[in-house]
Amino acid sequence: MTKTVLYARVSTSEQTSEHQLAQARKAGFQIKDEDVITDHGTSGVNTKLSERENGKRLFDMLREGDTLVVRWVDRLGRNYADVTETIRHFMKKGVIIKTVINGLTFDGATQDPMQQAIRDAMIGFMAAQAEAQAQATKEAQRAGIDFHKATSPEKFKGRKPSFDRDLFEQVKALLDAGQGHSAIAKATGLNRNAVIRIAEDPAKAEASLARWGM
Repeated sequence: MTKTVLYARVSTSEQTSEHQLAQARKAGFQIKDEDVITDHGTSGVNTKLSERENGKRLFDMLREGDTLVVRWVDRLGRNYADVTETIRHFMKKGVIIKTVINGLTFDGATQDPMQQAIRDAMIGFMAAQAEAQAQATKEAQRAGIDFHKATSPEKFKGRKPSFDRDLFEQVKALLDAGQGHSAIAKATGLNRNAVIRIAEDPAKAEASLARWGM
């Protein structure tokens, strides 16, 4: 029995798999809740679908005649080579890929050379567009970060340490001597949480001091 599976990649806090499922159902796709496969916080630029925690499940579960639904091709990836390779892999298995946006269908069943050429050209165009959008977003983010670094450098130093270099060295010495966190906090006047942060990652604490010129 064939099935229709929705793959949702959620890469920002504003996106949800529920929203993508609702969009797909509104577009007419009959998708069961248990047939929604979701990956959270993965990069479509740097991580192939086959390397994502749940995306790789699609390669095992989808069979000939099944339909893979995605909001748009960028859910499969944002790297031209990866996206085209992924779509062609599924088409060779007899899986039909459909997008919610624009209602595109990629089906490997057609034998007509002209239809194949049109389909392959569309795959290439959509994959290239997905990568171009990803690169444009990345450049815009980088430009924004550079701007804010220049105009508001304090924001990029992170949280200002509640201790100076002398206190940092005192805490390290007391830790080396085997003193407990509460005892060190009492001896130095530091908050116990600050002592714990130094104890757990002294290199990070020292780097924070360096960023703030302390």
